[in-house]
Amino acid sequence: MNLHAFAVRPIEPAALAELRSTDDAGRPCVPYTLTEDGGPLRCCLRAARAGDRIALVSYAPLRRWAAATGARPGAYDEVGPVFVHAEDCGGPEPAAPGTYPFERAGALRTVRRYDADGRIVGGRLLELPAVPGEGFDEALAEAFADPAVALVHVRAVEYGCFHFEVRRP
Repeated sequence: MNLHAFAVRPIEPAALAELRSTDDAGRPCVPYTLTEDGGPLRCCLRAARAGDRIALVSYAPLRRWAAATGARPGAYDEVGPVFVHAEDCGGPEPAAPGTYPFERAGALRTVRRYDADGRIVGGRLLELPAVPGEGFDEALAEAFADPAVALVHVRAVEYGCFHFEVRRP
């Protein structure tokens, strides 16, 4: 498997439009303007900057994927916090091969694997190495070596926040 074949997916534009109105926990979106640089934005896969108009919303990535594919994740359906731009930002810039959003050596991530029914079929803790892209490449190659894995969610360990999704190449 080509180690740089993994396409990182931000939150889809249609889902963002919905989240900017009412989030996946049923709460209205409450935008605000950042006064200092902030956390990772899941709409454009970059860090928020002072002056950005953003919102913290609840997001259920597996639920949304399941609705589109007919999967039945059951109890694995999670809702968690994510930051997004309050208005359309145009999405992410193309990434350089072998790079991933929110890379920081030493950061802890979970790499959670799901099958076609949306059930967890494995996962691992990943401490990002000095070259974080290599750590992600290895973890994703390991995940997709299992033919049962349909998609992977990468989350921050510290807060459990969803960072991004990777689907089978």
